[in-house]
Amino acid sequence: MIDAQTVDISFPGHGGTVHAVRNASFQVAEGEAYGLVGESGSGKTTLLRAIGGLTPVSSGRIALGTAAGTRDVQMVFQDPYASLHPRFTVDRTLREPLAIKGLDRHDERINAALRSVGLGAAFRFRYPHQLSGGQRQRVAIARALIVEPRVLLLDEPTSALDVSVQAEILNLLRGLHREHGLTVVLVSHNLAVVNFLCTRIAVMRQGEIVEHTDAEAIRQNRTQHEYTRQLLRAAQGYQRGMSRSAPQP
Repeated sequence: MIDAQTVDISFPGHGGTVHAVRNASFQVAEGEAYGLVGESGSGKTTLLRAIGGLTPVSSGRIALGTAAGTRDVQMVFQDPYASLHPRFTVDRTLREPLAIKGLDRHDERINAALRSVGLGAAFRFRYPHQLSGGQRQRVAIARALIVEPRVLLLDEPTSALDVSVQAEILNLLRGLHREHGLTVVLVSHNLAVVNFLCTRIAVMRQGEIVEHTDAEAIRQNRTQHEYTRQLLRAAQGYQRGMSRSAPQP
């Protein structure tokens, strides 16, 4: 579904050209959940935005198989409050993409989208400030899913949420991935989050993919690069914090 080959992404900066992504190559099969993990500034979000067509590629290529239209690729952003219009009700937020894509049966689709993310019809006419952080992110997920995409891009979808809510959203995303057969690309700085949802993972550092690995290798501590091992140690601390404040996902 996604084929990235020798992708470079550069931007002009004050001190010269900034090479955000260098020589990145990977493939994502249809229906697969794939992770891009790395610290802030590693280039993972820039690469994700390039997959979504929001950031131009300087060289190399990204091909999206049979999912070539904008309706087929949708994105969920990191901050659910910033990504929702503060003066739009949930109803208007979900109705707008339906109108843009020329889809019918708006009321039916809106109610179904809310149910799919665990929110009832009573939430339709609330504003973002009347919702909790987790509820806002559920609305953002519903907005992405309402046009029935084939590819879902997730940019740190839990990092702006309380730890007690993160497991709920991760469980929701895993269920939606399986139910809808979505191709998912998840970006996170947290290896535990990526490992929960994804089967294969690319580790990024300073714009480069330094290791391709998978969930089983991470569970068995069979990673090759020292940077991946550092992320794994940090993730183990995160999991201990999760266990003290909320049930494990």
